[in-house]
Order: sequence, then structure tokens, then C-alpha cells
Amino acid sequence: MTKIAVLAMDERVRIDVQRLEQIIRELGEPAAGAVIGAALEQLALALRRTVAASQQGDPGAIVANADQLSRLAWQVGLVTLAGVAIDVGACAERRDQAALAATTGRLERIGNRSLTELWDPPEKP
Repeated sequence: MTKIAVLAMDERVRIDVQRLEQIIRELGEPAAGAVIGAALEQLALALRRTVAASQQGDPGAIVANADQLSRLAWQVGLVTLAGVAIDVGACAERRDQAALAATTGRLERIGNRSLTELWDPPEKP
């Protein structure tokens, strides 16, 4: 009988806390909260669009949406998400289907974790 190993994919996401603190200092806490909340909505939309474009096999849309996603992610300090979005766009530009499938899967995982951690940060012990 064949044994199948289940591999857990657990990758840490990096958030530039200094960038978030800078936004709060510049705008004040209430305005910064509104701006970051709006950015999270746009990030979630760009993430969905990028994944959908990948599933539909539309390289132009993948590149455009991944570029928007990476720019938004950098603006709010989601470093890991920005990097993975850039990787997805590069795979689409090269038309490397195997790499695109793998990086799009990673983008979904990292994107969901990044948005969750920024929206609902874990409690500090």
C-alpha cells in the first residue's frame, strides 16, 4: 500500500511595521485606520482578480493585476505579499505555466494570511 505524506505549507508573512507606524504618524490614528481599511479592500480585490486571471489563462490580466497588488502591498508594508505578486507577474510574462500555477497558489496563501494578520493582528503575549 502506498503511503502519502501530507505536507503542511506554513510560511511566515513579513509586515513592515515601521511603514504602518509611519502612516499612522502622518495621518493620525482615525484617518490611518480608514486608509488602511480601504487599502485592505483594494488588496483583496486585486488578489481575487489576479487569481481569477491566472485560472482563466489571461497573462495580460495576470501581469496588470499582480502589478497593482504588489504596489498596494508595498504601500501598506505587506512585504512578502508584494514580493510574491511580483513573482506571479514575472511567471505570467515568461508564460511559464508550471511556475505560474505554483506561485499563484503561494500568492493565495500569502495573500490571505497577510490580509488576515493586518486586519486582525495576533495578540502579543
